[in-house]
Amino acid sequence: MRTGRTYFIADLHLTDARPVATGRFFRFLTEEVAGADALYILGDLFEAWIGDDHDEQVAHDTARRLKSLADAGTPIFFMHGNRDFMLAKHYAARSGMTLIADPTRIDLYGTTTLLMHGDTLCTEDVAYQAFRRRIRHPVMLGLLRYLPQALRRNLARQARAGSETAKADKPSTIMNVNDDAVDQALRAQQARRLIHGHTHRPARHIHSVDGHDCERFVVPDWYMRWGYVACDKQGCELKVEAF
Repeated sequence: MRTGRTYFIADLHLTDARPVATGRFFRFLTEEVAGADALYILGDLFEAWIGDDHDEQVAHDTARRLKSLADAGTPIFFMHGNRDFMLAKHYAARSGMTLIADPTRIDLYGTTTLLMHGDTLCTEDVAYQAFRRRIRHPVMLGLLRYLPQALRRNLARQARAGSETAKADKPSTIMNVNDDAVDQALRAQQARRLIHGHTHRPARHIHSVDGHDCERFVVPDWYMRWGYVACDKQGCELKVEAF
């Protein structure tokens, strides 16, 4: 039986080292999402993804749980984040997920809704945007996928360490979305609502774009808390809970 709701999650950062988040996610799939119209995962489902041969146990368990949900009739859509942009067709098929582009525009119960991971909206972080363009280039992705797994794992570890060091030296404001970038995205896509993650700053915002009030929902991360955005014909709501 359909619940008439669609769920949006992001920034779970699942890893074997964080079993509490994994357990909460699996309960969420069973208790909240089962029977939903759809589940959208807007990036960073995993802490790091070195390729579809990723061998953490959480990757296997997650694929099995998601596939069960999809087989029961709930469509699952996955958008790449900055941590799991190497997730490809093989793992998506194992999990019953459909890969979608960033950005993607959908008709959500009659409201044109733009979906993004959110990192491309952080335009003031010039160094990150330059790195993102390099690492996401198709040639670079092809080269990375051919490297031995152990080397990819080491590179991912170094990248995470470098990212943490870089963030420590950056003002927090430049790691948030830029309002002009948000307005431009809404205008370009002719959307009245935006749902994204990445910033770990869950909230509902209103943007005035060309005389229209547009909603922006920021999906929560799953570190000390967990949550989601759920939408139905009446609108959307943000839920944030502590573990």
